[in-house]
Amino acid sequence: MALLVLVLACAVTRPFGWPEAVVAVPAAVVVIATGAVSYGDALAEAERLAPVIGFLAAVLVLAQLCDDEGLFQACGAWMARTAAGRPRRLLTQVFLAASAITAVLSLDATVVLLTPVVFATAARIGARPKPHVYACTHLSNTASLLLPVSNLTNLLAFAASGLSFTRFAALMALPWAVAIGVEYLVLRRFFATDLDAGARAPAAVEPPPLPLFALVTVGCALVGFVLTSMAGVDPAWAVLALWLSLTVIGGG
Repeated sequence: MALLVLVLACAVTRPFGWPEAVVAVPAAVVVIATGAVSYGDALAEAERLAPVIGFLAAVLVLAQLCDDEGLFQACGAWMARTAAGRPRRLLTQVFLAASAITAVLSLDATVVLLTPVVFATAARIGARPKPHVYACTHLSNTASLLLPVSNLTNLLAFAASGLSFTRFAALMALPWAVAIGVEYLVLRRFFATDLDAGARAPAAVEPPPLPLFALVTVGCALVGFVLTSMAGVDPAWAVLALWLSLTVIGGG
């Protein structure tokens, strides 16, 4: 318990800017060395969780690829253009974008990659950023109900449930849609004053090119998740195949 409290405290405070592993890994070694957890049990747990952690890491790499290819910048340009200087319409666009990105690329992509773009987009049209940034932070939680890849908790539940990828998504689709709908109504009401404030249509500029490579890659990943799940194969193999394909393409 003392080691757990220490690890959690360091994860929150990040002393000296250290990553969490600097404290967590030695703490795990101490737990095993003292016999609090046997080496066999620790190895069995690591083997059980390895595909889940690898799967999550691959999805985060995929999100970074999308960012490098300009997907989030293109999303911001689309939101600014289609909002046409209307904060309420911008909020709707943020809900659509954040819900899709959270579901497909995980909540981390929404928090780390999309939220700064949304903030900049709101500033670009002169809208108050608070409702739109709040929408991103809340949807990184709410919109992560849909797919196993949406957050780590889903991955753990998915691995333990024995459900297929498509069955998991089908079961969560209605709660996902209802939760997002309720949150949309609440935020529109709560931030009514901010949303009624003035804004302006953005200056006409050439929109950035559509990042087709990133979109095709994400589409291939989702198809791979579905097909491997239907075949009774761990979806992590789909990620591995996609990664090898991208490596070959990049090397070519």
